[in-house]
Amino acid sequence: MLISFEGIDGSGKSTQVVLMRRRLEEAGYAVDMVREPGGTALSERIRSLLLDPDLEVDSMAELLLFSAARAQLVREHLMPSLAEGNVVLCDRFFDSTTVYQGAGRGLDPDGWLDAFNRRVTKGLVPTRTYLIDIDPEEAVRRRMAQGGVAGRDRMEQAEPAFYTRIVDAYRALAYAEPVRWRVLDGLRPAEEIARHIWADFVRLAGHGRNTPE
Repeated sequence: MLISFEGIDGSGKSTQVVLMRRRLEEAGYAVDMVREPGGTALSERIRSLLLDPDLEVDSMAELLLFSAARAQLVREHLMPSLAEGNVVLCDRFFDSTTVYQGAGRGLDPDGWLDAFNRRVTKGLVPTRTYLIDIDPEEAVRRRMAQGGVAGRDRMEQAEPAFYTRIVDAYRALAYAEPVRWRVLDGLRPAEEIARHIWADFVRLAGHGRNTPE
């Protein structure tokens, strides 16, 4: 089973990935956790390019680099891991490209990106996607509290309007695919969010009676 976690930078989604891995391991599941971009030698090298604050990257080049990293991750790591029966937790997947590059960078006015994403992933789609939803202003406040302006990566240096477009796009995706997506209030305490995610996973997995609460 592939489970993805989405949200803007500062939403707390990566914290939820870690908490979910811990809960799954305690329940006896075989768990594989990956991040995007990353997860393979090639994908990690691409990650370093994409996040380099001193590097200028054309918007279309950015989209293709993210997609190249994802294609490698899917073929080299995700598909073999899923075939072994692991629960795979992915910190971002193709929905991030849809919102960050498609909506944020304005590269998808004609709606071509969804079909492209599915080709990149060979049709692999998460069983469940958890959106940790917060407003852009709160995300900026959190990032500033964590380290201020210094040390921000290239993606985090975008203008506020960029993140507003991303939040709107995330919410639109969740509304359009209510079966796959679950939206959680990112302002709630992390442990409370984690409990909601775990309860949803128990129902999704169909192990309600045998999976520890």
